[in-house]
This record gives sequence, C-alpha cells and structure tokens, in this order.
Amino acid sequence: MPSPAPERILVIKLGALGDFVQAMGPAQAIRRHHPDAEITLLTTAPYAALGRMAPYFDTVWIDQRPSLLRHPAALWRFRARLRAARFTRVYDLQTSDRSSFYRSLFWPGPMPEWSGIARGASHPHDNPRRDLIHTIERQREQLKFAGIEDVPLPDLSWLDADLSGMPLAETGFALLVPGGAAHRPEKRWPAASYAALAARIAAQGLQPVILGGAIERDLAAAIVAAVPTALDLTARTDFATIAALARKARFAVGNDTGPMHLIAALGCPATVLFSAASDPEITQPRGSDVTVLRRERLADLSPAEVAARLRLG
Repeated sequence: MPSPAPERILVIKLGALGDFVQAMGPAQAIRRHHPDAEITLLTTAPYAALGRMAPYFDTVWIDQRPSLLRHPAALWRFRARLRAARFTRVYDLQTSDRSSFYRSLFWPGPMPEWSGIARGASHPHDNPRRDLIHTIERQREQLKFAGIEDVPLPDLSWLDADLSGMPLAETGFALLVPGGAAHRPEKRWPAASYAALAARIAAQGLQPVILGGAIERDLAAAIVAAVPTALDLTARTDFATIAALARKARFAVGNDTGPMHLIAALGCPATVLFSAASDPEITQPRGSDVTVLRRERLADLSPAEVAARLRLG
C-alpha cells in the first residue's frame, strides 16, 4: 500500500522581532507534535532568513501583504498558492486581523484545521482575556487548545555567528541597545543617559558595545563621542551576530525593543527599560536572567539607578 501523504502544516508568524523570538518555543512544540509533517512558515521579509535557519520549518514563504483593493492580482495569486499547498492544519501565531483573514482565502474548498482567533476556527483560542496575558502564556494556551501540551521556552541554540573579525575587548564587553521603533520615542531612554551609563561601564574596564539599526547611528555617535572606547555596531549586525554577542557579553541594557528579546532568550543577563507606554506584564523579554526597570517617563530613570542594578561602581 502507498504511504499516506504527510501532514502539511502552515505556521503564521509575520513579526515583529520580539514576537518572532517568543514564537520559537511554540514552533519547536509544533515540530515535535508533527514530526513527519511538511511545515511551512509564513513570515515577512525581515524574518525570512531567521526562519530558514530555524530547525522547525521545511519551507519559508514571505508574506507580501497583498491588498484586495491595491493589489488584487497578487492577493489572488497568494490565494491560489495557499489552496494548492493543501495544508491540513494552520497554526496562526500572529492572531491579527490580517492573519485571520487568510483563513477566508481557502473558501470555497477544503478548509484546513485552524488554531487561532479566526471566525470558524476548528481550534479557537477563545479566552476573552487572551490579550491581557504575556505572549509566552498566551501562545502556550492557544496550542493547548489545539492539543499541544508541552511548549518550551524559545531555544535559540541553533543561532550563532563567528565574531573573530570584531574588535571586541579581551577584558569583556557589555551590550547597549538604545534604539526602538522610531514612531515610539516615549519607549527610549535618553541618549545622554546611555552615554553616562557607558562611561560607568568603561570605568569598570568593560567595553560598551552599541547595537541597533541604521536609524540608531546618531544615538550611537552620541555615546561614542562621550565614551571613545565604546564600539558602534549599529547597522553592522544580523540576528545571528547579535546572538553570538549575547552569548559572550557580561550583560545587556536596552529599551523595550526586539533585539532585547533575542538577547534575553539566549541567557545573557538583561536589564530592560520600560516606560508607561508598554506593560512588561504582557510584553517583557523572557530569559533566565531578566530585570525590568520601569518609570512613567524613562527620562526620570537615572543612570545611577541602572548602574546600581548592574552593581557598577
């Protein structure tokens, strides 16, 4: 007799970075639950490479976010691709209006089992308080409703890079992540505060290493101007390099932003700075050594307070 066709599973996780990192525990659980399945990840372009490195997916699709009004032909091509893949189950870990809408693209025709919040889902996550619990617990509960009981914390042991070409101090270094979403300045500790903290770090014989994207170059320049021994790596690291740095850093300090989720998940002692703009009970990075410092306004958090938490002289 011919072997039965393998299960075809679709996992939807579009972004952002912190949410993507926290979805790696559920991704591992899904792979364990469906060991012989063909698992496809649907994500956005910034996270496609990360998805391809992860050992949980066989294929990675990039969501081009086609619009019925602006790009109807692209949306119908995407619909045809979804239907042709003959997925047997979909785990919607994004649980947004957009990802829920994708369920309707299978109609009319064979409808895969669906874990998420889409109307008509076969395995709905229908806890009315789901948006009030942390992402880790929310996704664990969602998968429990779909029959998956054991959901570990994210394991990023597969993510690494070679740091031999970087001018890292032999005396040790600490990571600073002063950036964040450009449209959320209230979530950023002032650059002057980071510079003052960098000076305290340097005084302990450690090298401050600044991470971020191109939009953080001005922040990094201000820190380096105050502390010339600081190393500016803004726009010079990919996710694998950040992971490798996190494994070797003494500690990390940063705002409530995606790279801090990656750093914390790797076990680096992480101090994360929160303002009233976000709730750490729902969004804070998770890891083996994470501290949250919160003020209504981050400008009211002094460098001395952060240094005291880090036990810097």
